Amino acid sequence: MKVTSILAGIIASAIMMSSCVSKKVLRSEKVRYETLMTSYNDLQRQLKECNDMSAEGQRKRAQLESEIAQLQKDNAFLKDNNNQALKQLENLSVISSSQAESIKKSLENIGSKDNYIQSLQSEISRKDSLNMALVMNLKGAIGNLDDKDINIKVDKGVVYIDISDKMLFTSGSYTITARAKEVLGKVAQVVKNQPNIEFMVEGHTD
Repeated sequence: MKVTSILAGIIASAIMMSSCVSKKVLRSEKVRYETLMTSYNDLQRQLKECNDMSAEGQRKRAQLESEIAQLQKDNAFLKDNNNQALKQLENLSVISSSQAESIKKSLENIGSKDNYIQSLQSEISRKDSLNMALVMNLKGAIGNLDDKDINIKVDKGVVYIDISDKMLFTSGSYTITARAKEVLGKVAQVVKNQPNIEFMVEGHTD
């Protein structure tokens, strides 16, 4: 009877210890899951912000290009009208002061619009140059661009850094890989020195 009682006590203790361990493991996994979900939600929010920034940049560029095209069209029309007016006046011996003033103002208006078009084109060229410089800096910082999981490009005036889910996350998990942390750290360092550059980082889980 004494041996039986001892065995029963040992078994009961083992069951209680197993239960405690299971609860601890469950709590630990629950905390880990909540942490991963928080990180995942943060990444999704950041991705949405980047998408919004990219869309706004593309919209502004398209608006500028449309404005340039319209101004060029208006200037061509004004130049044509002025040329016709000058040809008509060539046969006149006297040009009235009002006609001369009108022609002068038209020419000044054309010159002003030409300058504005040039300033818009210069701004677009400047942004394109800055974007290309940023791409070169990023490629130099990241190093091994033979890796098919990383792609850096410029599209419609916006710099894209595309990182595949294979590199960004551990398989079947929201945990960011060591390689991804290294790459993102280098990207952050380069972008930190270019605060006025628009950029986008893409990455998706399974």
